[in-house]
Amino acid sequence: MTSFSRPRQRQSLTGARLQRHADYLSAYAAARKRQSASMSWFLAPQAAPQSLGATAPATARIGLTVGKVLGKANQRNRIKRRMREALRRHVGLLPQGFDLIFHPRRDVLTIEFAQLEAEVVRILEQAGAEAARGPRPAAKPQVPVPPAP
Repeated sequence: MTSFSRPRQRQSLTGARLQRHADYLSAYAAARKRQSASMSWFLAPQAAPQSLGATAPATARIGLTVGKVLGKANQRNRIKRRMREALRRHVGLLPQGFDLIFHPRRDVLTIEFAQLEAEVVRILEQAGAEAARGPRPAAKPQVPVPPAP
């Protein structure tokens, strides 16, 4: 009797993508820019759902922004394909209830895929650690001190 192992189920980013421009804007407003070797990234808590009966936990969402400054369309598409594949392989590391936006740099085209994947994993682990710590307290507004008379 032979037993065939089932192929590993392919994970997808389909339901975990930021799609509306307003989602990107709210994430940028609530996030702080962070840098890594070949990309910058933003981590922001998701806004509370506005529907009355929505009690389902928020899933993690990913945004990927590749501007025209990075090259022609075929180069930008290749950057996006490489990033999506690296993220798809590690979708389980995404912090639930947070939006994560990536801004890759041009060198994502030329680095080895294993190196890109390792950097994405490091970023996802760092984002998970920051999400576990909870939101940072808002900075106290600076009150100007009047000069001494």
